Amino acid sequence: MSRRFLFASWPFPGHLLPQLSVARALRERGHEVAFYTGETARETVTQAGFELFPFRALSEQRVRETLSAVDGAGRRGRPGRGRLLPLLRDWLVETIPDQVADLRGVLESCDADVLVADVSLWGPMLVLWEAQPLPVALLSTLMGPMIPGPDAPAFGFGLQPPRTPLARLGASALTRLTELSAMPLRRRVNEVRAQHGLAPLRESLNRFTARLPLYIVGNVPELDYDRRDLPASVHYVGNCIWYPRERASERWLERVPSERPWVHVTESTTALGDPFLARTAIEALAREPVEVIVTIPAERAAWLPDALPANVHVTDWLSHSVLLARCSALVTLGGKSTVLAAAQAGVPMVVVPNNWDKPDNARRVTAAGVGIRLSPRRLDAARLRGAVRELLHTPSYRQAADRLSQRFSAAPGPLRAAQLLEELAGGPTAEPQLSLSAREAA
Repeated sequence: MSRRFLFASWPFPGHLLPQLSVARALRERGHEVAFYTGETARETVTQAGFELFPFRALSEQRVRETLSAVDGAGRRGRPGRGRLLPLLRDWLVETIPDQVADLRGVLESCDADVLVADVSLWGPMLVLWEAQPLPVALLSTLMGPMIPGPDAPAFGFGLQPPRTPLARLGASALTRLTELSAMPLRRRVNEVRAQHGLAPLRESLNRFTARLPLYIVGNVPELDYDRRDLPASVHYVGNCIWYPRERASERWLERVPSERPWVHVTESTTALGDPFLARTAIEALAREPVEVIVTIPAERAAWLPDALPANVHVTDWLSHSVLLARCSALVTLGGKSTVLAAAQAGVPMVVVPNNWDKPDNARRVTAAGVGIRLSPRRLDAARLRGAVRELLHTPSYRQAADRLSQRFSAAPGPLRAAQLLEELAGGPTAEPQLSLSAREAA
């Protein structure tokens, strides 16, 4: 039976492209799919063949201005002087009323059976799930669920996973401390919920996400500390991503010499200001026996040297599905989509994490043995050159990356995500259960 699914997402590539991959899988299985997202994503969404309901009450420009204070912080990582929490409140909480107003209008038009929400678009899970008789599924834009548990470190610090009773006690205490610091966010959320006749939350927002009926994680457990402490609603399905413009990427890469190893250097698609990682990588690798492929938005490429070394090749964007399979190493800030693409392709990484979830992503990479973490504040050409040489000349990194790649190859990806959403919509599927829920892993 055909069902209707509405995907709600921020319009940033790392948020939108995973949702598009699952939407395409649902369409291939005969379902109707539409998107609620920002107007700047119109071309991407409509070229993929989906109907777009753009933000109306919600101001995309306001959100971008709020996030620019974090994404423009460069190697400093985060805004100082206690500015981060107010910025998060402006983005995540103060936009909820406009999200809800928009989505109620959209739902009247498309009559969806399931609302699939970006985990950082809070209106669906914190208001609509309880205020309207509509199942809400979370599709994580992070490498793992933010639900606290004894197998995971406190989120946001890039710490090692706790493996001893004492370490678990310390991680739990730090998690409780961060939850206490986030109480102003919860109080404001409860004010918004009260406006819709909903009871206040009695637990942290991250703990609350465990209550939703379905939480899809586009990763494998091996790259999320092998967690076994999550509810059965959490399902790891493998990488979920869709890349446009693959043929254009293939044509561009045909010009790059292939006799020497390729090293890909990339920053976040939302980063602003000085591209410190790309500049440092060009200096570090200019005389190395490698080809350096740098992707950077055109407006930030002006920060790079006017005269590039002969082995450095720069463009604004390339499909990772085409590029990474040919690379021997990756240098990255550690965004989720880039790290997962490299893991799927079996490419060892140097991660220089500066903000958002990147410190935790870097820790997952080192815990899995597939890369090296460098401090952004201490980064220089010598350190980066040494790390790349270590990746290229130490077999254990490639061996670990190959094992992880095999795990991703065995994972069902968007197909399993589509099956889980069908089940939530009340339509059982005939295919075998391929994802690994936390309870099944225990």
